Amino acid sequence: MRQLLKNRKAKYNYELLTSYEAGLVLTGTEIKSLRNGRATLTDSYCYFNGKELFLKGLSIEKYRGEGAVERDIKLLLHKKELSKIKAKLETKGLTIVATSVYLKGSNAKIEICLARGKKNHDKRNTLKEKSIKKDLDRYAKET
Repeated sequence: MRQLLKNRKAKYNYELLTSYEAGLVLTGTEIKSLRNGRATLTDSYCYFNGKELFLKGLSIEKYRGEGAVERDIKLLLHKKELSKIKAKLETKGLTIVATSVYLKGSNAKIEICLARGKKNHDKRNTLKEKSIKKDLDRYAKET
C-alpha cells in the first residue's frame, strides 16, 4: 500500500468518527498524474446523487500540459455501506470528508470518514494537546 495524498486539514477541522475504504473511477491519464503526486485533496468532500456517492474537490493536474481538472469522481462502495452512510448523514452536523488517497495493488483507493465539524474552541484544544505532547516527547528525549 503506497500513500499518494493526505488531507492534513481534515483531522484539524473535523472530528473523524468512522472511516471507509472506497474505489475511485478514474481515467488513464488521471491515474498517471495521481501516481506522480500531481493532485491535491484539501477541501474535498463527498455527496450523494441518487444512490451513488461522488467526490467533489479532488484537483488532478493534467498528465501532459498545464492546468488542473476538477470533476466529480464516482466512488465505489457496496450497497450496504452506502445505505449505512446515507442513514448516518441524516444526523445533523455530519459530513463525509476524504482523508487520504493510496494505491492498493494497482487500484487507486480513497479513505473517507464520517465527520463532525469542530468549533473554534475545540480546534484550540487540539493545538494545545499537540503542543503538550511535543513538549513531553522533547523532555523524554533529554532525560
